[in-house]
Amino acid sequence: MMIQECRLLVENLTISFSKSENKSVHNFSFSLKKGETLAIVGESGSGKSLTALSLIGLLPVSAKWIGNIFFRSSDERVFELQTENDWKPLRGKEIGIVFQEPMNALNPVMKIGEQLFESIQKHKRLSAEDAKKNSLDWLTKVQLPIPEAMWHRYPHELSGGQRQRVMIAMAMCNNPSLLIADEPTTALDATVQKEIIALIKDLQVQSGASLIFITHDLALAASIATNVAVMFRGECVECGSAKKIFQTPVHPYTQALIACRPSPEHKGKPLPTVADILHSSTRSNQNATKTLQAKMVDTESEEPLLKVKDLKVWFSAEKSWNGRTKSYFKAVEDVSFSLKRGEVLGLVGESGCGKSTISRALMGLIPLHSGQIFFEGKDLAHQSTDEWRETRRHIQMIFQDPFSSLNPRMTVGDMLMEPLRVHQIVPVHELKNEALRLLSLVQLPPDSLIRYPHQFSGGQRQRLGIARALAMRPKLLICDESVSALDVSVQAQILNLLKELQSQLGLSYLFISHDLSVVYYISDSVMVMRTGKIVEKGSSLDVLQHPKDPYTESLVAAIPKL
Repeated sequence: MMIQECRLLVENLTISFSKSENKSVHNFSFSLKKGETLAIVGESGSGKSLTALSLIGLLPVSAKWIGNIFFRSSDERVFELQTENDWKPLRGKEIGIVFQEPMNALNPVMKIGEQLFESIQKHKRLSAEDAKKNSLDWLTKVQLPIPEAMWHRYPHELSGGQRQRVMIAMAMCNNPSLLIADEPTTALDATVQKEIIALIKDLQVQSGASLIFITHDLALAASIATNVAVMFRGECVECGSAKKIFQTPVHPYTQALIACRPSPEHKGKPLPTVADILHSSTRSNQNATKTLQAKMVDTESEEPLLKVKDLKVWFSAEKSWNGRTKSYFKAVEDVSFSLKRGEVLGLVGESGCGKSTISRALMGLIPLHSGQIFFEGKDLAHQSTDEWRETRRHIQMIFQDPFSSLNPRMTVGDMLMEPLRVHQIVPVHELKNEALRLLSLVQLPPDSLIRYPHQFSGGQRQRLGIARALAMRPKLLICDESVSALDVSVQAQILNLLKELQSQLGLSYLFISHDLSVVYYISDSVMVMRTGKIVEKGSSLDVLQHPKDPYTESLVAAIPKL
């Protein structure tokens, strides 16, 4: 295809790094017409983000690339992009990019309005007054509330969805001909995700821009893309129309990605993984009955492990001159629930609804305004520090981002043995053997003991987070968005691992997530939370397959579907 017919033409793109013989991207070719959307899908490490960075000239210094990249601008000029001088006049003006993590992409010491203002003034060369007016217009276009107030806020003062809207405004404010969106909705709630996708589509229609949408969420790709390219280990293994790719996939890897997504049919059975499907493994099917039977026996217990009654968590919203609180922000209001031994209780809701506040309250990390928390019949609400230390042995948490929660200066062995030593869980001479047992539980090799967190993949780091939580031999695990940012295959592996551990150790889980498909798969019961209150609760089948509350219905309706 000739560049005259395209907005972007990429020929035989190959990217490698100086210290590695393997090619991170190998002979990737594609074209993109005006107003067209191409979704690039695949697992972490498949080369999706490197491809995006190469298109805007932001590859790491250690990366080397060969191939041809041709770009046709809005004024019909054709550019062959090879050097920094070729990209400099186009980057930010003709080519915009929305990064995956806006908190890292936005300047933390600049107000968001100033960051928009800077970009607009640089590329459009407007007066200060006009540039500010234009930046306020864009804050309005991306549907941020009270744009004038938002203009003066810093990135940390916005929610995740609001920060992503700011990133979209920055990428689109100069009316680019090509927009690259690199995982722009990862870890966002279903309703916020739906709003962000609708916003990108609307702005694309208004401007006529072409869009490259990079994601590991196949349903999301199906909802936005005209064409799809599937990447596997740096190569494009399948490319074509979105309808054809998702309805009649040809390559085994594409078929495996689609099969890995949690669905109602998988309930009570281990999820297939990409490796299982590619290698025709039957291991998962052999364990399905065992997992389900163990779980059914465990949930027979009548006495709940955890019982929460009329929980209220309030934060000071406004104080008087003498430090007294004048008004409160009610993060959690009159929440009551119970969790049986061996049960999985799902907690869903949008960002800011109070899910993580509940998890921190259960761990004793924040004070309660009122209410009671009974764990094994003991009220935790008024425990001393020493009593909490003993309780936390039995209640552990698996965090969303294991890389942030693992100490980068400690080896895995030191990380696992430290709590064992502090709480005297095993004798000193047994510390190493216990650490090895924990690694075996989460299916990691013994040599992991001498390695550091940065030497593991995202899925492996999540396994380390689980191993560290299991070191305390807990009875309750709180999983706070523990699989939300993982690829479908890695997500399937972690969910299978959690189910296996529950079966082996009789664990109970409070599973917090915004992904309703995952919550339905793993949970026995579900609670739906909105603005600090529980609006609906019941069995996962009743709540997520036959919702009664309008808010729950809106959450279910927002789930992208293939």
